[in-house]
Amino acid sequence: MILYMGADHAGYPLKEYLKDYLAQQGYEILDVGVYSENPADYPDIAHTLTAKLVQETRPALGILICGTGIGMSIAANKRPGIRAANASEPVSAALAREHNNANIICLGARVVGPELARATVEAFLRTGFSHEDRHHRRVQKLELYGGDGASHTD
Repeated sequence: MILYMGADHAGYPLKEYLKDYLAQQGYEILDVGVYSENPADYPDIAHTLTAKLVQETRPALGILICGTGIGMSIAANKRPGIRAANASEPVSAALAREHNNANIICLGARVVGPELARATVEAFLRTGFSHEDRHHRRVQKLELYGGDGASHTD
């Protein structure tokens, strides 16, 4: 499994911790930045990661980290085909994959510590989409109603 990882300056230390851990677990990590704690704008990192993720031809997921995870999730969800979930604990991370087929998890480095972040990411990575009709239908509606800037009616 390929994992794209990105963080702004606030998320850089947590990204490095998780990147090392996940590489030890056998994941192929593609780091899109940042590479230091110098100030960086989270929308730029989210844009870079989501562009690479939607172009990927192999199974891939993403991890984005900023101060709260909120900015990264908002920025990432602007791109069609992306379902980024901000999660700060394992249950939400697992349900984001199982029910919403999330392909990116967003974490807040100022919200979760390294061990909780690791458990949250592990839950995200070990959970698959359920493919139950109700969840499949809802994910299809997410794609239908979002991402292209068009207005939709019920």
